[in-house]
Amino acid sequence: MAKNLIIVESPAKAKTLRRFLGSNFQVAPSVGHVMDLPKSRLGVDIRDDFKPEYHVIPGKAKVITDIKKAASGKERVYLATDPDREGEAIAWHIAEKLDLPADRLRRVLLHEITAAAVKEAVAHPTSLNHHLYEAQQARRVLDRLVGYQISPLLWKKVKRGLSAGRVQSVALRIVVDREREREAFRAEEYWTVDAELEGQGPPPFKASLYSFRGQRIDNKDYKLGRDEAYQVIESCRPATFRVKSIESKEVRRNPAPPFITSRLQQEAARKLRFSPSRTMKIAQRLYEGVGLGDEGPTGLITYMRTDSPRVSEQALESVREFIAQRYGARYLPDKPNLYRAAKSAQEAHEAIRPTSLARDPESVAPYLERDELALYTLIFNRFVASQMRPAVYDRTVVDIEAERAIFRATGQVLKFDGFVRAYTEGQDDGDDARGPKKAAAGAEPEERLPALAEGEALRLLELKPEQHFTQPPPRFTQATLIKELEEKGIGRPSTYASIMTSILDRSYVEEDESKRLRPTTLGRTVSDLLINSFPDIIETSFTASLEEKLDEVEEGRENWVEILRRFYGPFSQRLGEAERKMPDVKHAGLKTDIKCELDGGAMVIKWGRNGEFLGCSNYPACRNTKQFARDEQGHVLVAEDDQAPPATQEICEKCGKPMVLRRSRFGAFLGCSGYPQCDGIKKLGVQALDIGVKCPECGQGNILQRRSRRSRIFYGCSRYPACKFASWDKPVARQCPKCGAPYLVEKPQKNGSLMLACAKPGCGYKTQVEAVSGFSADSSASPPNT
Repeated sequence: MAKNLIIVESPAKAKTLRRFLGSNFQVAPSVGHVMDLPKSRLGVDIRDDFKPEYHVIPGKAKVITDIKKAASGKERVYLATDPDREGEAIAWHIAEKLDLPADRLRRVLLHEITAAAVKEAVAHPTSLNHHLYEAQQARRVLDRLVGYQISPLLWKKVKRGLSAGRVQSVALRIVVDREREREAFRAEEYWTVDAELEGQGPPPFKASLYSFRGQRIDNKDYKLGRDEAYQVIESCRPATFRVKSIESKEVRRNPAPPFITSRLQQEAARKLRFSPSRTMKIAQRLYEGVGLGDEGPTGLITYMRTDSPRVSEQALESVREFIAQRYGARYLPDKPNLYRAAKSAQEAHEAIRPTSLARDPESVAPYLERDELALYTLIFNRFVASQMRPAVYDRTVVDIEAERAIFRATGQVLKFDGFVRAYTEGQDDGDDARGPKKAAAGAEPEERLPALAEGEALRLLELKPEQHFTQPPPRFTQATLIKELEEKGIGRPSTYASIMTSILDRSYVEEDESKRLRPTTLGRTVSDLLINSFPDIIETSFTASLEEKLDEVEEGRENWVEILRRFYGPFSQRLGEAERKMPDVKHAGLKTDIKCELDGGAMVIKWGRNGEFLGCSNYPACRNTKQFARDEQGHVLVAEDDQAPPATQEICEKCGKPMVLRRSRFGAFLGCSGYPQCDGIKKLGVQALDIGVKCPECGQGNILQRRSRRSRIFYGCSRYPACKFASWDKPVARQCPKCGAPYLVEKPQKNGSLMLACAKPGCGYKTQVEAVSGFSADSSASPPNT
């Protein structure tokens, strides 16, 4: 019989630990939290020093009973929940329910789940961390006070089912503020002038106007106008272009640090098109353990919720040996690269890294799903690159004089690839156009210049003036919003993904065609109401300072009750004022310029269970309502009554005619274009994408790219359910030359190449191709959302 009990949160982690600990240990999962504040009421006694009223979560009574039964008679009980605030709270609640003597109850911190790490942690257990628990409890109570006292106000004033949050509302404000920046932005014209030049030797090269008549032209502080651009051309066209100066220097590009939570979410969004929540779910599986054949379940990465880039001495030794063996000694720096953590980072944590360099992506690929392999490869290569030498470039800057203008050409050649050999950091598309983009840690494009000498005369091939306009600041993606929150000190590693989920699920923001966040009318309205009523709370610097105070609770330098007292006094006063003064948008609506065609009243935007709609401001005397859409700028568009509804590629299952997009008071749906003769309808989900291939099974329908309930892409016939053809792999309209099967399927390979394979079981035909129409090397890892 086992002498010890070890308690973890998840069954997956429990399964992995059972392999490592042997017969002396019984492993029991709590399946997450076992206690929490009640859902039906505030659950915080404000008068009694904000004492939380914890209750057993419905359905968890049996779990607690089973854990108590398992703990009975055990010599030691180890609490091995996650090594963060959430995990500490779970451990404390389980400890309270077990009520065991301190010498029998120990805390185990598993930063990685491998045989050696687990045995080491169990051999050196610690005590429960009271400060860490209080920090988590303070956050939970704060969020409950804000959420459960402001949300009912929004239900009353705007719409039922809305929510407000201490951090989520600040994130929403940032998105809304950025949208207003875009709307207020006015484009400014500016011009550039480039000279195409040729020296005594090849190749020809481009030089850009750097200054004119002593004025530096940077098109930021000083913008070149059209007239001035043509003055430059008139001045320079007859002039001699001569090399004024040449400056050559060596430039080093340092590697990026290993991943912390926020950076992993950002990079997975850039390179893999993963949402933050998807990234964290996959990382959780990699941390808790993946079955590796005969080796069994093993944790492949360290704990994935961390804000520290610290790496253990053992891991540094291991990665340095790996670099020397795989890439050679010249890629290994003289001493390990060390990275500085943010002030708020928990230094007890490590960066996200592979638990063993022996398990490279190639060796574990047969055991991982596609998404798991993609994320693991990202983590593995980033960690290895972080401990390699910098990339080295030879950079040459040439200034060329022509009359009263100076043109500048810059050349760059990679001298030593360094860390770029293993990994290059992604960049956010369309970063802020208002200032220079911060260079990512990665390979820079090579720009070669011919051999030139000072005083050398150059031949002018062409002078090119070009008109430009300044661009508005871009909308945030989920990744760049997380980056903004991190830079402002808002939120912590465990909260970023849930913040994104909250503002999207509540329809406060939506993603446009390029996956950028755009506030909805509802989101703008809620944000404005909250800012007007709680200006000092829904504010970035206040939220960041509160996070710092909560970090001080964790360090034992601040009392959590005192923080709540200082917060709640002004908050409760604002809450009372908001009850009286917050506008009643729920009944009044938001005015538009559209007139009601029935009584001439102003149409107002209101919200119902199925989203926003237009209603007459004279309700209930006039009950006229309309559905509406918005253009790219968010302006309200109402379809004319005689406008034909837009057709789709969906086919009516009843009569075979095309289906069209229609709207009712319950929202959008697909209806048969043959209505009223045919009343076929279909619920509108994610719109399918026709890939241009006839169904190989029925020959009548088209193959559509669809998404499953779990958002996985698959391919099915447009005539479903009449034809039930479906495939996880993308069909290609090519006959198998081996068995004659009517189609092949695409099989993306790990190296980015593409194989075509026969889908018929037992055939085995495969052939490698350069490309197939509609396929890119990244499409397997980052399928398009349709």
